[in-house]
Amino acid sequence: MVRVFVVVLLFATLVLPVQAEEVKIKHGGLTLNANLNLAPGKSLADGVVLMLHGTLAHKDMEIMRGLQDTLIERNISNLAFNLSFAQDNRHGMIDCSKPHRHKDTNAVKEIGLWVDWLKAKGADAITILGHSRGGNQVARYVADKPDAAIKRTVLISPGTWKPGKSARSYKKSYKKDLAPLLENARALVKASKGGELMEGVDILYCPNTTVAAATFVDYYNELPDRDTPSVIKRIKLPVLAVVGDKDRVVPKFAGRMKGTKQANVKFVLVEDAGHFFLDLFGEDLADAVAAFVSGGSS
Repeated sequence: MVRVFVVVLLFATLVLPVQAEEVKIKHGGLTLNANLNLAPGKSLADGVVLMLHGTLAHKDMEIMRGLQDTLIERNISNLAFNLSFAQDNRHGMIDCSKPHRHKDTNAVKEIGLWVDWLKAKGADAITILGHSRGGNQVARYVADKPDAAIKRTVLISPGTWKPGKSARSYKKSYKKDLAPLLENARALVKASKGGELMEGVDILYCPNTTVAAATFVDYYNELPDRDTPSVIKRIKLPVLAVVGDKDRVVPKFAGRMKGTKQANVKFVLVEDAGHFFLDLFGEDLADAVAAFVSGGSS
């Protein structure tokens, strides 16, 4: 009986997730947090993957937590951070009931803050990775003169865009026209009232909530840079772009990338995987990322 108990205990120990150290920084009166996962026997000077989640999500959602663990299993250190979304020390999915004062465009600034933190801790070979909207935000960051410590980038299931997409998606999700709401929000911003709160407004995945006018404009303005395949064309660093062929969130990304001839870009299509690379597809994703990071090129 004792022998069986020891075996069971050993197995349980082996399958437990990696225990991350939560680290924090201050910015603009807010505390920002991240999971630091150091591979055994390694320091940040040996290389690190900086990881960003998707829309209104967080560093401990399944795909992000799973990737942190599977990269550690492959001896790759990583730092997965939460966007603040203008909330202090935020954890978990965003609380839709609270006023929304965050901006999509703030993500690039917060990416830079964590790059600076890693550099101050000795990192000088950073791979930057983003999933879904986070992938597009990472692409925008590395396309616009990224820090020299960034050596390569991984874009997982990032978004595509074309004119009118936001309006069509809004109509489909909320059965409402986007135009009058956006016009009202733009008028408030133009009148220097971007902080004014709009009540009973739907935004992203949050219905019937309270949204600052500037926030609404920032998320729903027509912005060509939300088209990741177009942004990738400006990136000079090695790029790994990964998507599942059963992805229903960004179904057009694969078709846009299959024909790419950009020398610094490697495209990987994972058969039968969806947007979040659940279960064993997470291992396929980790294998692709690890091979790219270890190889150091596209």
